[in-house]
Amino acid sequence: MQAKKYIGLSDAERSEIEILKCKGYSIRKIAEVLGRSPNTISREIKVNSVAGEYTAKKAKAKSRVSRRSRRYQWQKIENYPALWLFVAEHLAPPYDWSPRAISGYLRTQQTILPYVSTTQIYAWLYSSRGQPYCQYLYSERYHPRRRHKNKTERVMIPDRVSITERPVAALDRFESGHCEYDSIVSTKRSKSTAALAVLQERTTRLVCVKLVPSLKPAPYAAAIVRLASGLRVYTMTTDNGIENKQHKLITEKTGAPVFFTDPYSSWQKGGVENANKMIRRYFPKGTDFSAVSQAEIDEVVTRINNKPRQCLGFKSALQCAVEKGLLLDVVS
Repeated sequence: MQAKKYIGLSDAERSEIEILKCKGYSIRKIAEVLGRSPNTISREIKVNSVAGEYTAKKAKAKSRVSRRSRRYQWQKIENYPALWLFVAEHLAPPYDWSPRAISGYLRTQQTILPYVSTTQIYAWLYSSRGQPYCQYLYSERYHPRRRHKNKTERVMIPDRVSITERPVAALDRFESGHCEYDSIVSTKRSKSTAALAVLQERTTRLVCVKLVPSLKPAPYAAAIVRLASGLRVYTMTTDNGIENKQHKLITEKTGAPVFFTDPYSSWQKGGVENANKMIRRYFPKGTDFSAVSQAEIDEVVTRINNKPRQCLGFKSALQCAVEKGLLLDVVS
C-alpha cells in the first residue's frame, strides 16, 4: 500500500470549511465531509484564522503569503549583506563550519544578524547565487541528494481486515456471539504500563474485563483469548492500536476472525466504547491500574453485568447471555 502524499487545501475546500464551521460542524465532522484528516482541518483553522475568526478569503490570502515566504526564504541571505558575509566566511577556511553549525550559532549565540535555517542555507548553496560556496561543503555536493523511496513498506498491523468485510449478521445485533474489544490505559503521570483489556458482546452487552501488565501485542492478545474462552464467539471487532498486532493469535485460538474499524471511527465499535464509559465510573481517568487488583475489577464487572439495561428491555446483560446460550463456561 503506497503512502498518501499530502496535497494542500484548495480555495474551494477553504470556502467549504468556513460554511460548515458557521453551521456548527465539529472539526472531525468537517474532516469527514471533505475526506481530510482532522489534524489537517485543525491546523488550517489555527494557522489561517485572523483575530480568532476563520474566513475563507483571509485564509486564502494568508496561505499565499506563507507559500511565497517559504519558497524564497533563502533569499534572506542575499537581502542582508552582513548575513551573506557571515555565512560565506564561515563556510570557507579557516572556519570550515557546516550549514548546521552556522544555523545553530545564529539561533543560540548571535543576536545581531537575522536567523536562517539549515535547510535554507542549503537551498541558497544549491541556487545559482550560492554555487561557488558548495566547494566548502564536506561532501562537495553541488546539487541536492536524490532521495530514493523506501522499498520496504512498514506495516503496523499485518493482514488487517476492514470492518466493511464483517458479516451482515454482526451488524443488526440479532445474532449473539459477535464481540468488540478495546483497552483502557493507566494515567501517563504514573508511568505505569498496566491496563485493562475490555471485551463486550454486541447483542447481550455482556462485559468481560481482564487486568494486563502491559499492552504489548502478545500478552494483550492472550488476555482477549482468555476473555473470549467462556463465550460462544463468531467475530471480533477492534480499532487500529498497535496492541492489536497479534490479532491472528486471537483468531487461531478462538476461531473468530478479527475486523478493524476505520481510522478515527470509534463509533464503529460503540458497544465497547460505552462499556469503557461505564467502567470509567469506577476507575476514572487518572487511575493507575498497577494499584488495582483483578478482584476489584471483577466486582465492578459483576455490577455492570447484573444491572437492568433499558436497551435490553430492563433485563441484565448476564440474564440475556444465559437466555441466548452465550455462556459456554464461567467467564474469567
